[in-house]
Amino acid sequence: EEEEEEVGVALDLVDQQPLSQTEELQEEEKKRPKFGTRYLVNKDEVFSHNAWDDVTISDEETKAAERIVEFHRANPVAQDKIDEYNSQPAHYWDQFYTTHQSKFFKNRKWLFTEFPFLLDTCDACEESNAGNNFNSMAPQYASEEWNASQHAQTRILEVGCGVGNTVFPLLEHNKDERFFVYACDYSPTAVQLVKNNEKYDSNRCCAFVCDISNDPLPLPPNSLDVIVLVFVLSALHPTEAREAVRKLAECLKPGGSIIMRDYGRHDLAQLRLKKERYLEENFYVRGDGTRVYFYEKDEVNRMMVEQGLQEVENKYDLRLIVNRAKKVTMHRVWLQCHFKKPSLKSFASQPQHI
Repeated sequence: EEEEEEVGVALDLVDQQPLSQTEELQEEEKKRPKFGTRYLVNKDEVFSHNAWDDVTISDEETKAAERIVEFHRANPVAQDKIDEYNSQPAHYWDQFYTTHQSKFFKNRKWLFTEFPFLLDTCDACEESNAGNNFNSMAPQYASEEWNASQHAQTRILEVGCGVGNTVFPLLEHNKDERFFVYACDYSPTAVQLVKNNEKYDSNRCCAFVCDISNDPLPLPPNSLDVIVLVFVLSALHPTEAREAVRKLAECLKPGGSIIMRDYGRHDLAQLRLKKERYLEENFYVRGDGTRVYFYEKDEVNRMMVEQGLQEVENKYDLRLIVNRAKKVTMHRVWLQCHFKKPSLKSFASQPQHI
């Protein structure tokens, strides 16, 4: 997003410059390090870009963050309000989408950079699942959602789909008719916005309302190739998140993947929260009533491994965001994770203990 802002500024300047200066600006843009490859070697140059990658958080900065969290603990949400926020989270997310409609989030084009295997064709996914004949799995399974994808070879589920900022880029990047995307959210307003989108094609996509932590998932076991969780588990209470992962792991095919991007501990979004936003340790409520949890990567690993998933990637994505006008730096701490369900071949190759 920072890269897009910076390019946007450059394009604004282009409109105001003579041709020769435009060409110079384009050449300068080509030389500029792209987002994801900017490394701060000389701290004196920190204000030369809007963002830097893989910037380590110092001990002093960590201690300062811990002092802020201690302030949060000392100023929690009143107990009656905690019960209210935890009892009707879908209500607050529905209010959010009723207010913002499709105007709040941008399409997540970065997803393909961070998880390039999402660009695989259906044939590639079919090859990766060779020997796992799950397309005829659960033929008697009856649900409207499952019946919608009977022709599909590859099925992806995005949980917490919002207004389709991941769904539609996925469909645009893979035109194969056998490529099918499920999209669920516990906001009826969000799901309806997805269905109302001109790009929504019921032959290749099925959006439905589901509270993944409480509702049964209307899909059979071993039916999904990929599950996408982008800032989703953080919206759930940790207990709810574990239950959600249990259901999702069950629906994942052997050899299938869960990919996740979410908030990490001491992210800017946590540290800028005010008093009376603290629900419990690392779990907060925003001003609009939506909840947010800040994870450590070991927590995510335990949650996934408990359900028999194997870690492929589980790392912190550390970005230093810079406000060059105010000479202020801020740390973003995101988690980027990829876990796989063992394939049948993996199970078969494991030694049998008698």
